[in-house]
Amino acid sequence: MKILKVSANTRPNSIAGAIAGIIREEGRVQLQTIGAAALNQTIKGIAIARGYIAPTGKEVICIPFFKDIEVNGEIKTAIVLTVETKPME
Repeated sequence: MKILKVSANTRPNSIAGAIAGIIREEGRVQLQTIGAAALNQTIKGIAIARGYIAPTGKEVICIPFFKDIEVNGEIKTAIVLTVETKPME
């Protein structure tokens, strides 16, 4: 499964396009964020991607979890969001 690392400076439209493209190819994607601003950009990107995916009859679902990762020799806690789809009801 692909992992996209999202920063506070990542544009939501870029995130949305990447999410939609990867979901079409692989079925799901993980987005890794550290910090409130990065998480905010990620959520905006997921909301925009939902608009791209909904016309295909699929609903976007998001499963969040915490993960400790090493950044420049320091352990930080990231929020990772697994994004996948299910058929609309």
